Amino acid sequence: MSLFIPTYFAPISQYAVIYKTNAVVFEFEDNYQKQTYRNRCYIYGANGKLTLNVPVKHLLNEGRKKTKDTLVENDIQWQQQHFKSLLSAYRTSPFFEFFEDDISKLFSKKYKYLQDVNIDTHLFITDALQLNTSFSKTTTYDVTPNITDYRNLALAKKGVEIEIDTYIQMFDDKHGFIPNLSILDLLFMEGPNAISFLEEIYFK
Repeated sequence: MSLFIPTYFAPISQYAVIYKTNAVVFEFEDNYQKQTYRNRCYIYGANGKLTLNVPVKHLLNEGRKKTKDTLVENDIQWQQQHFKSLLSAYRTSPFFEFFEDDISKLFSKKYKYLQDVNIDTHLFITDALQLNTSFSKTTTYDVTPNITDYRNLALAKKGVEIEIDTYIQMFDDKHGFIPNLSILDLLFMEGPNAISFLEEIYFK
């Protein structure tokens, strides 16, 4: 059993750990932090590393807020933009067509809370990778939990470095191999074989 923060189409590093655990516990009682994978992911675009950012509402008079209470800013057409970016980046990838219908549903569904977006993207990935990992939610916040704590994998700026076998990426002939992108990059390029890469990942 391991503790994670729900993130938006999480990086490969997070699923390398999720693949090896029998039960996922998602942190639902933490305070929202900026500069994390809570509301962003990175894919491989034609010009290199591309950020897909889910806009969230920041009210002027609010102080700290819990991640589970964070609202999505739907006045911005972020879903349309993200799906368009994924199409542009991966339409001709080996496995995109196998997942296109299912993933397109996530970008047409209306969301109020960021946490619901992240749970749905997680369920999409576990289904695509055929992972049987269950998940539960925390009910209190614990600085030092009594289960293995991987909440640091949600940090986008400080980052986590991993050792991963290189695989062919859409634009690596122009920009080289980019490690630890969103799990979507590995999924669209390797399909079912993505599991073999997750098995061999090591953290530096």
